[in-house]
Amino acid sequence: MALSIKPIGDRVVVEPAPAEEKTASGIYIPDTAKEKPSQGTIVAVGTGKPEEPLTVQVGDKVLYGKYAGTEITYEGKEYLIMREADIYAVL
Repeated sequence: MALSIKPIGDRVVVEPAPAEEKTASGIYIPDTAKEKPSQGTIVAVGTGKPEEPLTVQVGDKVLYGKYAGTEITYEGKEYLIMREADIYAVL
């Protein structure tokens, strides 16, 4: 999981989990109806603020807001850069 992006301050880089392909009952979801995932894995963390160190680390699976962060594409993969405050929980 080595990523050469180094976020600044209290920001983290999250790799979103893939969107659900089918429902629990086995019905396939079309691409137009898929919801944006709200969980992912942290792949890089910043240094934090001197008065507030970061509480998450690389490899943590997290839940975040539906529209949190900024979407980027790096080396063909989709990532989100967001502040640690946008993360709701560690799974």
